[in-house]
Amino acid sequence: MKYALVTGGSRGIGRAICLELGNMGYHVLVNYQSNEEAARQTLQLISDNGGEGSLLPFDVSDRIQTRQVLENWLQQEDGRCIEVLVNNAGHRKDNLMLWQEDPDWDSVINTHLGGFYAVTQCLLKAMLRNKYGRIINIVSLSGLSGMAGQTNYSAAKGGIIAASKALAQEMARKNLTVNCIAPGFISTDMTQDLPEQDIKATIPMRRFGTPEEVAAVAGFLASSRASYVTGEVISVNGGLYM
Repeated sequence: MKYALVTGGSRGIGRAICLELGNMGYHVLVNYQSNEEAARQTLQLISDNGGEGSLLPFDVSDRIQTRQVLENWLQQEDGRCIEVLVNNAGHRKDNLMLWQEDPDWDSVINTHLGGFYAVTQCLLKAMLRNKYGRIINIVSLSGLSGMAGQTNYSAAKGGIIAASKALAQEMARKNLTVNCIAPGFISTDMTQDLPEQDIKATIPMRRFGTPEEVAAVAGFLASSRASYVTGEVISVNGGLYM
């Protein structure tokens, strides 16, 4: 059985990617931290579309817990391997750096950048043994250009982009690809508090994107069609480049 893990897979972009990978024939491991109800809804949608999945709860910012859960999962069956990893879990704690609180900085950095490290590093050996792997990191427009009020978020996403490029070079000869998707403004829970009408005026396409549009790119990067694409950052932003 082919397995794919999507961190933060219970809602928004993560949910859409879970459905995309389920449609591609993967048994999707839906990761979440606390919202079990939303995660089960994602699982039901995968099943309704004829796919298979299961829940795999852990907090990506907790390195010890992350490693325990993933190592236990890998040991349950010899040869078990996660072929596709989508590092998507994240949240925002926006504020001007002048007023940034230490816990808000640490929380965003540990969840995004620390989570990328903890999850990816734990799964690399199994991917190498399997001689196949697709690592897809959901970053952001903020990680490419920076955004006022998001020094913590921009630092975390920019760090993942740089780390992905380095890891892509390390893994290129091993049939493992590492790529990033940088969404712009996408209609999800994370953007519902933003002034959508004002922001639309700055986007060439004059609209927010949908999670499904991001998921379609993830599906391509997870497939054999993207076997010669690695170390790349693909923007899904309606033409918005700050």
